[in-house]
This record gives sequence, structure tokens and C-alpha cells, in this order.
Amino acid sequence: MYFSSAGMVSGDSVTPDKEEYTPTEGSSVSLSCTYETSSDYIYLYWFRHYSNQAPQFILYKGARSYSSERISDKRYKSTTSRTSTELVITSLTLADTALYYCALRDYTQ
Repeated sequence: MYFSSAGMVSGDSVTPDKEEYTPTEGSSVSLSCTYETSSDYIYLYWFRHYSNQAPQFILYKGARSYSSERISDKRYKSTTSRTSTELVITSLTLADTALYYCALRDYTQ
């Protein structure tokens, strides 16, 4: 099983903390990104991308001044801080092998 994360910029900057993950089936994995922005009104997003397909929405979670969230599957959990976001995927299967993106959206613009 191969995991990778990448930052998509839609604010100031988003950087994955690690680029490759190799967990085992049935285990959990924690993916994280660090971000920088001057805004207090942001949402952090996670997407999954399979080759030759459009990216799939996993979740968004508010940070700083926002606290709402939307999560597409109970196996996904997310935490945020003032400078980072984490995605935890539990009960991994081979179908979870993909490229994962974290993204930031500033709602003051």
C-alpha cells in the first residue's frame, strides 16, 4: 500500500509534512500538512486522487475562527490547529491507496 500527500495552494501556503506512507491493510494512517496564512477565516480540505480520475472530496474542517466540519466517511477523522491539519484514516484497505491532497481556503476573500 502506498500513500502520498501534497499541498494545494488556495491561500498562502500548504505543505505536506511527509510525502510517502506505507501502512498495512487493516491499520490506520495519519497524514498531516502544515499551513501558513494571515487569515483567521479558513477551512482545511482533504481530497483523494486516483490515477485517471478527478480528485474526490474527503472532508473539510474549519480552523481558527471556524469550527464546522463535513466528513464523507466514518473512517476519516481530522484535527486542526493554528498551523496544521491532520487526516486519520482507519481500517485501511487497498482501495485507500491513492494520492492525498490537503488544501486551504480563505473565506475573507
